[in-house]
Amino acid sequence: MKQEVLRLPAEQLFQKEIDALIAAEKDPIPTGWKMSPRSVRTYICGGKVGKTVITPKYIGHERLVEIAISTLVTDRALLLIGEPGTAKSWLSEHLTAAINGDSTKVIQGTAGTTEEQIRYSWNYAMLIAKGPSLEAMLKSPVFHAMETGSIARVEEISRCASEVQDALISILSEKRISVPELSMEVPAQKGFSIIATANTRDKGVNDMSAALKRRFNIVVLPSPANLDAEMEIVRTRVEQLSGNLDLNAKLPEEDVIAKVCTIFRELRKGETLDRSQKVKGPSGVLSTAEAISLLCNSMALAGSFGDGKITDEDLAAGLQGAVVKEDEKDLVVWKEYLDNVMKKRGSRWSGLYKACKELNR
Repeated sequence: MKQEVLRLPAEQLFQKEIDALIAAEKDPIPTGWKMSPRSVRTYICGGKVGKTVITPKYIGHERLVEIAISTLVTDRALLLIGEPGTAKSWLSEHLTAAINGDSTKVIQGTAGTTEEQIRYSWNYAMLIAKGPSLEAMLKSPVFHAMETGSIARVEEISRCASEVQDALISILSEKRISVPELSMEVPAQKGFSIIATANTRDKGVNDMSAALKRRFNIVVLPSPANLDAEMEIVRTRVEQLSGNLDLNAKLPEEDVIAKVCTIFRELRKGETLDRSQKVKGPSGVLSTAEAISLLCNSMALAGSFGDGKITDEDLAAGLQGAVVKEDEKDLVVWKEYLDNVMKKRGSRWSGLYKACKELNR
């Protein structure tokens, strides 16, 4: 019996598209890659190859995608920077899925990430029993990527301590890992690179050194340019996510998506969309990714405890949790937004306004 997993890697989820692009390939393929840079761009930005429709994975500036792809053709590493929810990790995963057919060589940067997780560590039972050996070595995703000539991903690099970040400097400069315990050096094979992501909201947590930044080509991913672009991203991702979950609910209607994206954009930017009124912003980011999560949660509520269609009450519950977090001031901001903005928008918004107000009584 086939076991269903909660989340498939990108290369498995979109295997048909990747296979179609590889089969139709006509352009030169860099060493270690599965397809040409042009095909990678098609996979990321969408298009059609033969009878296969390639769904867009990243909706935004296509030129930024081209810069990211062309960086990986060189010997430079790639650093994707942006606000939370600007699809840094999503783009990183899909780039590696298209280029190598394997997006799973990942290091998740946290305050607890160690230098050994960047380079290598040891199986201490075997180390004590037999001493240093290749069998006792535990290779990091970066180590495996160097050996196989593929791409490793380092997520949220600015969350790592400075000494851990700096372990990458020699790897990116010399393109080899030294193993003094075994008196050996492992050179990187052609095709090796690293894609790192960094959150601009984490600036100052562990600032990257100038020496490390120089080893990367930096691509800044902006927030969605306008309401329509953000709605398209949210619509696409909610549809993709809900297809893999047992939500038992209908996809959100355009009006529901528009309301969520409008609220998020206004609170994020500190003014209404028509720029006629200033609004206070909460302490949280209210990213596009959170809008996607909010709608999926609303679908779960509607499917589990309603008739499968998102109601104003389902939406209000999600909005309350998204806007009002640990800071008590956020509740004041949210109440002011409800009374000064949402209440004045007429009948189309009245149901959501009443549902939101009911939660604050």
